[in-house]
Amino acid sequence: MTEDLSVEYLKRKDTALGLVLDSLFDGVYIVDRERRILFWNRGAEELTGYTAAEVMDQRCSDDILNHIDEEGRLLCKGRCPLVRCITTGEDVREKIYPLCKDGRRFPVETHVAALRDGTGAIIGAVEVFRDVSKTEDFRILQEKFNVLVQRYVSQTTYEEILSQAAGADTRVATRDMTVFYLDIVGFTALSEKVTPAETVKLLNDVFGMCGVITREKHGDIDKFIGDAIMAVFIDANDAVEAAETLLLEAFPCLNEQRAEAGLDPIQVRIGINSGVVVQGDIGTTDRKDLTVIGDVVNTAQRIESLTPPNSLRISEATYSRLNPENGKRFSFDRETMVKNREMPVNLFAPRTAEE
Repeated sequence: MTEDLSVEYLKRKDTALGLVLDSLFDGVYIVDRERRILFWNRGAEELTGYTAAEVMDQRCSDDILNHIDEEGRLLCKGRCPLVRCITTGEDVREKIYPLCKDGRRFPVETHVAALRDGTGAIIGAVEVFRDVSKTEDFRILQEKFNVLVQRYVSQTTYEEILSQAAGADTRVATRDMTVFYLDIVGFTALSEKVTPAETVKLLNDVFGMCGVITREKHGDIDKFIGDAIMAVFIDANDAVEAAETLLLEAFPCLNEQRAEAGLDPIQVRIGINSGVVVQGDIGTTDRKDLTVIGDVVNTAQRIESLTPPNSLRISEATYSRLNPENGKRFSFDRETMVKNREMPVNLFAPRTAEE
């Protein structure tokens, strides 16, 4: 069939190739060297909501799929898998998040392969993508179960079980996680009005409250940084629910108690980001802490610093991981540049009552 491949041939659905591709449950589309869509099967229509007629001769970046990666970076204007495949001829496999016609995103596992004519020249690429939402849900459930198990066995026992099961060192790993960063606004000014002992009590009250709610939402406090807290969650939905519980219930209640005692209210900012982090034991030989590091962490902290007091902002990487019900509660806020990142980050904020 190689000698028959041409742009005109690839556009047709009445060929043997077209009929086979159109019958697949997975989404399949074919593009030319300029990434214009030549073929769009029924699986792609069902997964994205776009009909073949709506996408023909357009590019993904034409407000159709606008893929982002696991860290929320827009692929169509950067490291596009199609461009890499067409340029190098290599097969590409990635987990990405396309934008559906109804505005939601979902995780897909995509495979891209080059298409060549009879002379061996690359004339386009075929991309096959599969919805892996259920797989992601199972991964999150499994990791939540692992966290639950740790409450009933020692850390040493748990790690030994994992080590034996994996047959490898489990203390250093890359994991898809959501990083939650909370900071007290104007802490220096607050602490100057009270004694050192009262300052410590203030921090313990805040940290204790955050710790309880974080655990209730299946998260884990990674570290305390002065007047800030960094927590990690397996499920982005849990991180968002923890933030909303703190902002809408916990801190208002704490501030009522402070007002009765004649104390100033506490204001906080929360920033949340998701992506692949490095988790491992960091420290010296006599003291090490299991923690997460990487660009995802730095971006979460930067998002928090850009958030108004008593509010929450999440990245598009986090927004893309929310279930439909939680996703409806957020809307696009703004685009911002983040230090050490080439591409801007889209921020989302809780919807207001007017919206």
